[in-house]
Amino acid sequence: MEKALFEFMFSTGCRIGEIVSLDRGRNNWSNRSAIIRGKVYKEREVYFNIRCEIWLKRYLDNREDRDTAIFVTERNPHRMSIVQMRYIIKRISNRASINKDIYPHQLRHSYATHLLNNGAPLDVIQSLLGHEKSETTRIYAQLSGSIRQEFYRKYF
Repeated sequence: MEKALFEFMFSTGCRIGEIVSLDRGRNNWSNRSAIIRGKVYKEREVYFNIRCEIWLKRYLDNREDRDTAIFVTERNPHRMSIVQMRYIIKRISNRASINKDIYPHQLRHSYATHLLNNGAPLDVIQSLLGHEKSETTRIYAQLSGSIRQEFYRKYF
């Protein structure tokens, strides 16, 4: 479950609240996407990579409960809360011996930065994150130092 949750968070860039409210039936396996309810109950399609698909299918195939939520608690399965998801991410980062606090929203920032560093236009990143304003997206997406240097050399 941890790998499925982590991969889903990172490969979709979803807010934690969007993942908590996501139901199993909202996945489209044929194009590796899900319809999520964002802020103000706006729906948008998010996409996940093949590694996420593998972990997510493995997790869902091993579940024996009938809860509609995509992520459920291990004991007495029911929809996982935001607090429980935060705890799982913290547990993963502790096991990885990361010497700083890791929280789910950092994965959203990492998602945006990864897209930007790989050449995605800002308006596409904005749409994928479900942002109304491009200024909000600029806060999320930061070019890495080497990419910034490469652009400087290319354009100056």
